[in-house]
Amino acid sequence: MRKAKMVAAAAGVVLLVAGCGSEGGADKGGSTSAGSSAGASSTGGSGGSGGERLTGAAVTEELTGAATAAGFTQDGSGEQIPAEAKDCMVSWTADAAKAKDPAKSYADTVATLNKGGWNEERKTEQGGSVIKSLKKSSWQLQASNHSAGPLKLVMFVAVDSSPECAAALAAANKATPSS
Repeated sequence: MRKAKMVAAAAGVVLLVAGCGSEGGADKGGSTSAGSSAGASSTGGSGGSGGERLTGAAVTEELTGAATAAGFTQDGSGEQIPAEAKDCMVSWTADAAKAKDPAKSYADTVATLNKGGWNEERKTEQGGSVIKSLKKSSWQLQASNHSAGPLKLVMFVAVDSSPECAAALAAANKATPSS
């Protein structure tokens, strides 16, 4: 089914990009971090120095807060994460067509995430598209903006790269039929 393929593809892309070091794109080395835990909730903590694990619910809360404050609404027709993977993967698709200025809303969302402790590691720009890789704790986030042309797509996909979540994502992928 599409969901299983989406889980496998998104997890693979995020983990592949996370493991690429500074090759491809501009390596930011985490220099844009504000180092705070702003946006962290009591449901998942900061995932930072306190030793608490950053949960999928906390990532969803941070991402939703940043994106909606920047002028996005969530596109409810975006891919849904299987229940088995909800604490290890977050997918948030913006309804870019409804945003006044999708490029500004994207930049503002990423800036708010940076202030909340997400470190920008890489940025790739090609053909009017921008993809930024951010990291917080064991989470990797791909922030994609493809709104410069006729296609208006802005999405954020985050995956927890911890060993526990690698196992959970593999199990979710096996549990969901692929056709």
